[in-house]
Amino acid sequence: MSESYRDLIAWQKAKALALEIYRCTRKFPRDEIYGLSSQMRRAAVSVPSNIAEGKGRHSHKELVQFLYRARGSLLELETQLSIAHDLEYVDKANFQRLEGLCGETGRILNGLVNHFEWEVEKVS
Repeated sequence: MSESYRDLIAWQKAKALALEIYRCTRKFPRDEIYGLSSQMRRAAVSVPSNIAEGKGRHSHKELVQFLYRARGSLLELETQLSIAHDLEYVDKANFQRLEGLCGETGRILNGLVNHFEWEVEKVS
C-alpha cells in the first residue's frame, strides 16, 4: 500500500469531484452563495480532506473512521446535488455527470473501506 494519500485513487477521484462541484456552483444564483452553494462546496472538500487526514493517522482503525466520514460527506453532497437539480440550479446533463462522479467515487471509497476494515479485523 502506498505511503501518500495522493496516490490513493479514492482521494484523486474525490479531489476531482470537489473541483467539479466548485465549477458547477459558480453558476448558482447569487443569493445561494452562503446557502446551498457553500454547503455543497464544504461537503465536496470534506471528502478528499477526510481521506487525506485518515491516511495520516497511525492505525488502520483510525483511517477507517475517517473513510466513514468521507463517505458521509459524499452522501451529504449527493443529497445537496439532488436538491440543486430540483431547484433547477443544475441542468439534467450536469446533474447526471456529477451524480456519476459521486457514484464512482463512492464505489472506490467503499472498496478502500472494505480493504482497511479487513486489515483491522485481521489484526484483532
